Amino acid sequence: MGAMMLIIIQVLLLISPSIPKSAAQSEVITLPGCPNSCGGVLIPYPFGIGPKCAKPGFELNCSTTNAGTSTPYLGNYTILNISLSSGLARVNMPVSYECYGNTTRTNLSFTYTVDWSGTPFQLNTEKNIIRAIGCNTLASLTIADSGNSYVGVTGCAPLCESLESLTNGNCSGIGCCQATIPETSNYFITSFSDLDAYLNTSISYNFTRCGYSMLMENSEFYLKTSYITTNELIGQNTSAVIDWSIGNTTCNIAQGNKSTYACRSENSFCLNSSTSHGYLCNCSDGYQGNPYLEGGCQDIDECVKQNPCSEPAKCHNYQGGYKCSCPFGRRLKRGNKNKCGLDLALVLGPCCSVVALSFLGLVAYVVHEKRKVSKVEEKYFQEHGGRILLEKIQSDQGFGFALFTKEQIEQATNNFDNANIIGHGGQGTVYKGSLRDQMVAIKKCKITDERKKKEFGKEMLILSQINHKNIVKILGCCLEVDVPMLVYEFIPNGTLFHYIHGKNHETHISLSKCLKIAHESAEALAYLHFSASPPIFHGDVKSLNILLDQSYSAKVSDFGASILSPTDEAQFVTVVQGTCGYLDPEYMQSYQLTDKSDVYSFGVVLLEILTGKPVINFFATEEERSLSSYCLCAMKENKMHELLNDEFKSEVDDVEVLMEVARLAKECLNMKGEDRPTMKKVAEELDRIRKLKQHLWEQECHPKEIEGLLNETSHSIEIEHTNYFSLENKAQKSLSIGR
Repeated sequence: MGAMMLIIIQVLLLISPSIPKSAAQSEVITLPGCPNSCGGVLIPYPFGIGPKCAKPGFELNCSTTNAGTSTPYLGNYTILNISLSSGLARVNMPVSYECYGNTTRTNLSFTYTVDWSGTPFQLNTEKNIIRAIGCNTLASLTIADSGNSYVGVTGCAPLCESLESLTNGNCSGIGCCQATIPETSNYFITSFSDLDAYLNTSISYNFTRCGYSMLMENSEFYLKTSYITTNELIGQNTSAVIDWSIGNTTCNIAQGNKSTYACRSENSFCLNSSTSHGYLCNCSDGYQGNPYLEGGCQDIDECVKQNPCSEPAKCHNYQGGYKCSCPFGRRLKRGNKNKCGLDLALVLGPCCSVVALSFLGLVAYVVHEKRKVSKVEEKYFQEHGGRILLEKIQSDQGFGFALFTKEQIEQATNNFDNANIIGHGGQGTVYKGSLRDQMVAIKKCKITDERKKKEFGKEMLILSQINHKNIVKILGCCLEVDVPMLVYEFIPNGTLFHYIHGKNHETHISLSKCLKIAHESAEALAYLHFSASPPIFHGDVKSLNILLDQSYSAKVSDFGASILSPTDEAQFVTVVQGTCGYLDPEYMQSYQLTDKSDVYSFGVVLLEILTGKPVINFFATEEERSLSSYCLCAMKENKMHELLNDEFKSEVDDVEVLMEVARLAKECLNMKGEDRPTMKKVAEELDRIRKLKQHLWEQECHPKEIEGLLNETSHSIEIEHTNYFSLENKAQKSLSIGR
C-alpha cells in the first residue's frame, strides 16, 4: 500500500505544472529619486547624476541639446557605457591632429591633456592603443604619475614615400602605425613632432598636410587612404576604455570600516582591482544587480531565465540558486545535478552497464581532450624550432639551455600571479619565479613576428651560447604556447634607470660605481658585436635595460629581443623600432639596424649618467626637452659643466674626468654611423678614464703625470664639430614602438 501511494505521488509530480513564482522585483541600479539613465546609457551607482546621487568622485553630467537628445559626460568626455562587474567604462576621446601649410610651420592643430589625478579613473593599458595616421609625423602619448611627474612616453611615426605607397587595409606602418601603452596612468598628454624636417621627404606635403593621433580601443581597424589625403578625421572621436575602482585600499582594509565600505548588498563580495590600489564589488553567484546598493543584488530565477534542468527533471528555484528533482524510478546523475538517470536501487543490473559505458565514455573524452591539447602544444613546439633545440640538448650534455613545459612555467609563477610581476613593457610582462630551485625571470611576450617563427630555434641556439659576466644569461624557453616565453637568470638589484632617477631607491651611486657600470655595459655590448657568432645588435640600449646585481655589477638585458647581424635584405625593417630619446637618427633614415645604432644609444646612456636627467622630458622647455640635444648644445657653448650631476662634481677636485666622459658621449652621438667609435673602442676609452680617476683620487701625482694621462692617445678618439646639433635636436623627438 505504501509503495502504491509513493508511485501515485511521483506521477502527480510528473503531470502537475510548476507553481509560478511571483514576478521579480524590478532591478534597482540607483539611489532613490535619482535618474537611472541619460541618453539611453544606464547610470548605475556609484555613478550618478544630480545632488547626492553619486559616490564622491563618480559624479556625471547629463547634457540635453535643443533637439531634446541627452548625453552623459565625465568632465569633458562622453560616457558610452559603464560595467559594474569589471570596473570598466567606455568614453569618447577626441582625435588629435596637426596640419601644415606650404612650410613646416603648423597652421592648425589640436592636442589635449587628460588629468584624472585624485579621481577613481585611469587609462586601461591592456584594452587601449595609440594609433598615428599620416605621413612622416611622430604622434606620441606622454604619461605621468599621480604627481604629474614624467613616467614615460609611447608612440610611433607612420612613414610615406609617395601617394602610390598608400593602400586601404591594415595599419602596417605605411601611413598608419600603432603602439601599445606600457604604463597605467591618470595623467597623459598627446603631442606631435614633424619628421620631414630631417628626413627630407617634403614630397608628402603634395598629398597630405595633416597627421592624426588616436587614443582608442585595441580592436579591428581598417585604414582608408582618404584619412590621410583629406581632413575628414578632424573633429571626430574614438572610443577608449578606462578603469575605475573604489578608494585606494584593499578589500581587507576596506571591510574593517563598515561606514565607508562600498559593498552594501548582503549578497555581494569584494575583490581587489587588478589595475589600481582600490577594490570593486560584485554580486554573489546566483544573484544579479547592483552590489553598491542595499538589497541591490537580487536572486536570479534560473528556472525561468535558463531552465537548466533537462527533461524529465523539474526545476525548483531558491534564494541564490536552484535544484532539479527527478520522477519516480530516476535520480540525479553524479557530477551533473541537472540531469536524471536511472535509480540504482531499482535497476541495478542495467545501471551497472550504463555506469560502465559512461565511465568508458568519460575516459575516452579525457584522453581525446588531452590529445587535442598535446597536438596544439606540439604544433607550437614545431613552429618555433623546438626540434632543433631538443636535438642539441640531447646530443650535448654540457649544453646549458633547457626547454620548459607550459605547466612548469605556470607553477613557477603561481599561474602568472600579478604579485610576481617585476616589470612591464610594450612587448610583454616579466615575472619572478622559481624553477629547479633557482630564482629566474620569465618574460611573457604579447606579440610575435610571424616571419621569425621558423628561425626562433636557431636564434635561441646562438643566444644560449652567449657567455659573458655582464650579460644576463638566458637559461631556456617554453615553446608550447603561441608566443614563446623566455627564461633568464634573476638579477635582484633593480636597473640603472631606477638608481639614476631615484625610483624605489634612496641610495646614491658614486661616480666610481657609475664608471664601473658604464665600462662593464660597454664591454658587454662589444662582446655581442665582436665575439658573438654571428654578431648580435642589441637594438634597444637604455638605462632600463642595464640591470645591477648585489655588487653593482652591470648586467645587460633584453638582448633576446635583438636581431642577429643581417646577412641579406630580409633584415631590412619597414617600421622603426627602439625607445624615444635613445633612437639612432641614421636608423630612422635607413630603417636598418647596425652596431653603430647601439653606439649612439649608449652615448645617450652616458649623458643620462653624467647629468641625472631624463632622456626625454616633455615638461621642460623646447631646448631642454631632448637630453642629447641639450648636452650637445651645452658642449658647443662650453657650458657642459653646468649640467653635470652636482654629487659627482663634489666627488672630484677636477671635473676633467667628467668632461672626458662627456666628450666620449659626444663622439658616440655623431650623426653618421661611420664617424662613431666601435663599442670596443668605447669600452677601452672608459677603462682609460676609470684609471685616470683612480690615479687622481688615490695618488698624489705630479702635474706632468696627470697631463700624460689626459693626453694619452692610444685609446683616445678625435672630436669632430659638425652640423650635428640641428639634426640631432629633431631626431631626438623621434619615437617608435618600445620593446
